[in-house]
Amino acid sequence: MKTRTRVLGIAMAFALAIAVAGCSGGNSNDSTGNVYFLNFKPEVADVYEKIIADYKAETGVTVKVVTAASGTYEQTLTSEIAKSAPPTIFQINGPVGYANWKDYTADMKDSDLYTHLFDKSLAIEKDGGVYGIPYAIEGYGIIYNDAIMKKYFALTDKAVSISSTDQITNFALLKQVVEDMTAHKDALGITGVFSNTSLKPGDDWRWQTHLANVPFYYEFKDGNVDLTSTPAEVTFKYGKNMQQIFDLYLNNSTTDKTQLGSKTVDESMAEFALGQSAMVQNGNWAWSQISDVAGNVVQSSDVHFLPIYMGVTGEEKQGICIGTENYLSINSKVSAADQKASLDFLYWLFSSDKGKQYVINDLGFNPPFDTFGAGETPTDPLATDIQAWKNKAGITTVSWSAFQIFPSQDWKSSFGADLLSYAQGQMTWDQVSADVVSTWKTQAAAQ
Repeated sequence: MKTRTRVLGIAMAFALAIAVAGCSGGNSNDSTGNVYFLNFKPEVADVYEKIIADYKAETGVTVKVVTAASGTYEQTLTSEIAKSAPPTIFQINGPVGYANWKDYTADMKDSDLYTHLFDKSLAIEKDGGVYGIPYAIEGYGIIYNDAIMKKYFALTDKAVSISSTDQITNFALLKQVVEDMTAHKDALGITGVFSNTSLKPGDDWRWQTHLANVPFYYEFKDGNVDLTSTPAEVTFKYGKNMQQIFDLYLNNSTTDKTQLGSKTVDESMAEFALGQSAMVQNGNWAWSQISDVAGNVVQSSDVHFLPIYMGVTGEEKQGICIGTENYLSINSKVSAADQKASLDFLYWLFSSDKGKQYVINDLGFNPPFDTFGAGETPTDPLATDIQAWKNKAGITTVSWSAFQIFPSQDWKSSFGADLLSYAQGQMTWDQVSADVVSTWKTQAAAQ
């Protein structure tokens, strides 16, 4: 009975929202449509406030932006979309996100924004319609501070024969370097080689999503898995490989493993920015988190990516992880005027001179639209490094496609909780692996 009542309540809320949209709802955008953007990225919330102020000054249109807290986007969207004035623009996470929200995504195949997407295959398509348009091409891997690495390679008693970080091409050599750096951490002036492995709930996405993408990328590649839907079962074939790199992070860190349940991504990035660590796993979006830290000592010229090596055969030809996970969608349940106003705002952001400057310089996106000409790309060091890795001869980029078909946020959260239990010595890796497989099967069936 409670479920039926909730469904009826949501239906009534949508009916009210549509009625209000069709009857002049009483705000300044009535004649042009209302725009409400539910933002996914807390780290750029302040940037969007500047964007919408400039957009209103230029067009007279008020845009509402609400930012979900880290790790809560799906819950926030579920709550907001049931309100009488729901988001008109929201974000979905790949094919699984589309499957969850397909009843609320409008077809954007005739929009100006889609017309300018330089690679149409990047969009979320279904039966000839376009229901999600990516807004950035991003990359992630192991970020390192080359100033500290050069200091290590200059040591006369180092345990390796190589002389630079770019000579590291597999896990065995990475492990040898990292463990030797730990032995020399006082001489290097660091607290640990890696920043803390943040495992606080909501801050564990670097491991249960991004790190986990790599073993599943290889498993799905071996099995020729269809990457447009979630497979019913997995074996976690490369789970032991993931354990190797995860252990390397844990055992050579700034932070004791028993303290990781309260550690955040922001703290991890601050450690790197302050020179307390030499490496940290994260993506190109992290440059602003590094450069904005008070007391930052890391020079932009010293910040680079290494691939996430974990001992997979042939990984010498593996690059960093490059792709996109976030797609913009338009709410099909709002009025036609609201949909048009929302598309107009997005097109302005990715095509106007002022909007593009925000995208490049403040949001730090590497945009996938042909409205950006030569030189109109982010100039921060990690965005530049993505381009360098994309262009390396003989190197294969690791696609983000694996984690886009993870069965649910609940599965990822469960995996993150198990990783914390493992780090604290409360679970074995075999138990973690068994949970990964069984929980996947349950969540995929529920989906």
